[in-house]
Amino acid sequence: MTDKRKPRGTLSISREDGEDKPRQAKRPATSRRANIERDRSKKPAPKAVPEPAWQDKPAAEDKPRARPARPQRPTSEPPAPRTKEARRDGGEARRRERPAAAPRADRPDTRPERIEQFFATCPRGLENALADELLELGAENIEKTGGGVGFHGPMTLCYAANLHSRVATRILLRVSAGKYQNEEDVYQGALAVYWHKWFTAARTIAVKVVAQDSPLKSLNFITLRIKDAVCDRFVEETGARPSVQTLQPDIRIRAFLTRDRYTLYLDTSGESLYKRGLRKQSGAAPINENLAAGILKLSGWRADEPLYDPMCGSGTFLMEAAQMALNIAPGLGRDFAFERMLRMDARIWARMKSEAEQACQPVRPLPIYGSDVMGRSLRDADSNLKAAGLREAVTLSKADILDIEPPAESGVLVMNPPYGVRLGEEEELAALYPKLGDVLKNRFANWRAYIISADASLPRLIHLSASRKTPLFNGALECRLYEYKLVAGSNR
Repeated sequence: MTDKRKPRGTLSISREDGEDKPRQAKRPATSRRANIERDRSKKPAPKAVPEPAWQDKPAAEDKPRARPARPQRPTSEPPAPRTKEARRDGGEARRRERPAAAPRADRPDTRPERIEQFFATCPRGLENALADELLELGAENIEKTGGGVGFHGPMTLCYAANLHSRVATRILLRVSAGKYQNEEDVYQGALAVYWHKWFTAARTIAVKVVAQDSPLKSLNFITLRIKDAVCDRFVEETGARPSVQTLQPDIRIRAFLTRDRYTLYLDTSGESLYKRGLRKQSGAAPINENLAAGILKLSGWRADEPLYDPMCGSGTFLMEAAQMALNIAPGLGRDFAFERMLRMDARIWARMKSEAEQACQPVRPLPIYGSDVMGRSLRDADSNLKAAGLREAVTLSKADILDIEPPAESGVLVMNPPYGVRLGEEEELAALYPKLGDVLKNRFANWRAYIISADASLPRLIHLSASRKTPLFNGALECRLYEYKLVAGSNR
């Protein structure tokens, strides 16, 4: 039992041997700082490390060398401040003395080209011919629809398509597409396009809308809304807005509406591609150049094969055939809308045009013949061929369709004869067509004849069996291209 009267510092413990030994109590705890100081004082002093030989100190007699005194400027004449002109002249002198840097070698741009989506329009019925052209130019993901062909490729592909395509009417660049229910949806879709990255506000614009089964009530109103969206985007991004010019705008914006989808395009062509810039005169009902070129492609005509147009009119078939035979790009004589866009690569475009010009063959006489009974039509054809520089390649003569003779033993005959819409005299047509059939059957054996007409009575009155009928459109006029493989002494 512990004795409470004993000092607090001692404690008695009974042991087995009977001896009681006093035990000292622990010292009161000291602070952590005091313990750290105590431990440091117990550490032995560090041993002296001899310095290496290379760190030997210099002898006592060595003295540091004194720096030479800097020359002092006279205090009586302070330096004059250099003028701006003196500083500029001194900099130019130093730049002249500096050796010119060696020119850096042009490194080829190995970055992959951005793939765009395009749509090429054409006369209905020529989609296959247009798809073949685009495939030769390097187009991918070709998709044929009524009145055009969709395809993918880099921006430079639209340069080539505009320059080389003989069948296309326009090359459109897709910039936006989506679903819509009302005019506000189309407005928001057009507002989301960064138009200022494609052209500047100094360019004039025009908007055209084409709809198919669209629920919108007014195409004029949605046209204005798309124009407002383009201008609003420009004001938000640049503070300026482009002007609207409906006649000859710099930039044409196209919109196509279906039942529930809209698609916005930038027209990279400008004027229609069939406007080659070559034809100066035209007759009463001329055929478009791209339709004429498409008919030549559908006929399978080759450049070394005789071609004859007995109703040549202003000479559209003749000019297209001569250009094809001489490998003249149809777009060399005009400009395009993509040349006014910001993303246009002028260096690539200049090289592409130069290559096309070098690929042109010299003009020479070709087995291409044309005739007409009207002297005025012959004068128009003569003027157009001269303006295009192709007069030497084509042979012209004045002759009635019922008096013509074949210029060769075999070849291709193309014709755009008068029909009810242009002539307006059904009696004359009823008398002309049977005689025309007799001329072709009796005089043009071993020839292939291709006649385009909107007159449904032509195949019945001409007394020839067409081996093929291809629906085509001459503008808004629905026509048929009739193919006749002529054999002597028969109705075929």
